[in-house]
Amino acid sequence: MSAHHHDETHSEMPFDHKLKKLLEHWIKHNTDHAVTYRNWAEKAKAKDIVEIADLFEDAARMSLKVNETFQQALALIHPDIT
Repeated sequence: MSAHHHDETHSEMPFDHKLKKLLEHWIKHNTDHAVTYRNWAEKAKAKDIVEIADLFEDAARMSLKVNETFQQALALIHPDIT
């Protein structure tokens, strides 16, 4: 079974609470992936596989760019939501 749970459902939780929790989860998830991609980029560089290292760096940047969008969405949720 995969450790990824992208379709979290908390039926008793109000929608805006769910949305906030999902966005926070996705932001952390993407950040974790970006760290992993950068670690592998370093490993590829150490093996002189520069083109792949560059692609892994691109993937890390894209993951963090997606987080900017999620942060914008999170900012639109009422600040009293916990």
